[in-house]
Amino acid sequence: MNKLKAGFGRVEVNPKLGTPISGYFHERLTEGYLDNLEANVLALSDGKETVLFIVVDNCGFNLKVQLPYREAISKEIGIPMKNIIVSSTHTHTGPVTKVDSGYELVDEYIVFLGEKLIEASKAAVADLTDAKMGYGLGKAENISFVRRYVMKDGSIKTNPGVNNPDIVEPVGRVDERVSVVRFDRADGETIVFVNFATHPDVVGGNLISGDWPTLLRKTVEKVIDNSKCIFINGAQGDVNHVNVHPKGGDFNGMFNDFDDVARGYAHSQHMANVVTGGVLQCFSKVQYVDVDEIIANEKKIDVPSNMPKKEDIPEAHRINDLHLAGRDNELPYEGMMLTTVVAEAGRMVRLENGPESFEMIINAVTFGGIGFVTIPGEGFTEIGMALKETEGFDIVIPLGLSNGYEGYFPMASNYAEGGYEARSSNFKAGVAERIIDEGKALLKSLK
Repeated sequence: MNKLKAGFGRVEVNPKLGTPISGYFHERLTEGYLDNLEANVLALSDGKETVLFIVVDNCGFNLKVQLPYREAISKEIGIPMKNIIVSSTHTHTGPVTKVDSGYELVDEYIVFLGEKLIEASKAAVADLTDAKMGYGLGKAENISFVRRYVMKDGSIKTNPGVNNPDIVEPVGRVDERVSVVRFDRADGETIVFVNFATHPDVVGGNLISGDWPTLLRKTVEKVIDNSKCIFINGAQGDVNHVNVHPKGGDFNGMFNDFDDVARGYAHSQHMANVVTGGVLQCFSKVQYVDVDEIIANEKKIDVPSNMPKKEDIPEAHRINDLHLAGRDNELPYEGMMLTTVVAEAGRMVRLENGPESFEMIINAVTFGGIGFVTIPGEGFTEIGMALKETEGFDIVIPLGLSNGYEGYFPMASNYAEGGYEARSSNFKAGVAERIIDEGKALLKSLK
């Protein structure tokens, strides 16, 4: 017997001009707006349990920001925290949301955003309406690419640049599946939930933009009548939009940016179009199922930290001090390699005196044969693909950057290879495999 109700809430969450922008290792301040940033909320209820999927156009919120938000929403609405998932799209043209950033505008924005999330969540719950649910899988081809490559000198380099002659082969694989869940409401409106995995770092610059996830939502709502779209990113830590060997018109609407990454706002619209195509491939042919029960739970885990070796600390401090003083030009690196070295040094300085481990939260929700499981940061594609293979579910949807933005989660083999993600990760090798094991176990416990 179908007991499902679905509701939707949406609010704008633009920062003020002058607010620092997150995503790079140099300061950028908001100079204007390409898109309105949004917080979108999907509320689902079976009459007894209500869950909230909240997603914000932002680079990421760590637990210091996440937990107070979830606590406040839980208190205001009366929904257990285990039933509340707060995600970030991971746009690199959204505001900084770091506690103790040193910027008054950031402190103001964190408070403002918390109030807006409560507003959107209340609206979604108030909007709960009888609904039926269907799910399906589409495909978005040739817009997501591995961003780690073996070079001719044997090293592993992240974002080596378009047409770099020293590229040998990619390390990793992409997942081009587009997971779609539609909720057809009794009032005639359809809520379209979309999940796809790749970095939203296509735009760049100092103008606020939700990147391709914002344009995806707009495009879906244009082509599907009377619809609202909500998007949550997947396991995207090692994949992005850069085709290092473009052909024909692949490079249209793009330019080579400062860090060897090709970017362009027009390309973000192209990506939105392609993912929308993946939605349309299955939208009218979804498998409809009854939802008679919603089950949610969470688990806290401790993960060992990637503390530096004693002998590496002096050089890490030298690099970090130069970077903080704005003297990157004195370091013998450029492009993405400069970013890698600076990020690694920052990690070493940050973890010089511990902690020895970090607490993370993993959440799982299941209903109608679908399983949702959170990844509290930037998981490598293999994490998402492994979670999707969890037995006992018709479809599993990994929710990246959800209920925590704790950094990169490379696979164990990636640490020996090197590259930006592994060298900067706060966590020791084994973190990805731990997330897979814990996520699968938590999902299965809800059956």
